[in-house]
Amino acid sequence: MPESTDCRDEAAAQSSIRTALDEIGYRAIYVIVLTNPTELDIMALSNDTIELSGFGALTGTPKQVGDQLDRLTAEQVIALTFEHGSEPAVRALADTVVSIAPLVRTILMRRQREAINSIIEALVPQVPPPQHMLVEARMAAEARKAVLESGDWLTAPQIAKMAGFSTSNPSAQPNKWKKEGQIFAVRHRGVDYFPGYALDSAAGYRPMKPLAKILSVLHGKKDDWGLAYWFASVNSFLGGKRPQDVLAAQPERVLAAAEDELVGALHG
Repeated sequence: MPESTDCRDEAAAQSSIRTALDEIGYRAIYVIVLTNPTELDIMALSNDTIELSGFGALTGTPKQVGDQLDRLTAEQVIALTFEHGSEPAVRALADTVVSIAPLVRTILMRRQREAINSIIEALVPQVPPPQHMLVEARMAAEARKAVLESGDWLTAPQIAKMAGFSTSNPSAQPNKWKKEGQIFAVRHRGVDYFPGYALDSAAGYRPMKPLAKILSVLHGKKDDWGLAYWFASVNSFLGGKRPQDVLAAQPERVLAAAEDELVGALHG
């Protein structure tokens, strides 16, 4: 039976590699063998990792490796040469490359999938948010803007300067107060802003002592911005006054208003 074209091409390729190896005057060589690349590609598409069985290594002199190539049916061969190197060292390096070769293919396949997903996302038109969400976002933005423009907010460095704290780490003490529940802060564009009306100037610009109990009542019911809105809004329990305006003179009334707020939330 005549030899198939694929067999002749494979034999010719191995003969060419063997001839090239014979002409190399290096002392040691190793070859990484990739078998059945089509099967590996299919495996890579259906799994996150590639089996190691598709890779192998041959080490030895050019002649030794060339002789071993006669017995291989690999479709692809990668050869690396070393002018100097002991047999154990070359073999160890060969084993190392064989162990990481599948990982390289896995990474390449993952990057291809990520690139395809990026193209798909770029081609899919963005879906605008519902109209009611746009209205809510606009209202929230306007409310935050009004709160911040009220002039009642200070950064940690500003508080540190007013209170005479160390300037090496001006955020340390205000952040400690916040963590302990003595004060709250709203975050805007990566910066914490603390309510100036919550600081007692007579006590060296420390948080007003009654504030901690008020915050504990509202804890878990309002986030930081929710607290800011509550303190800045007129309150019927306080006769139409804002809690932040009553806090210094009548903190017990603000505490009662917070408790009333909690009762109202519990009863819907």
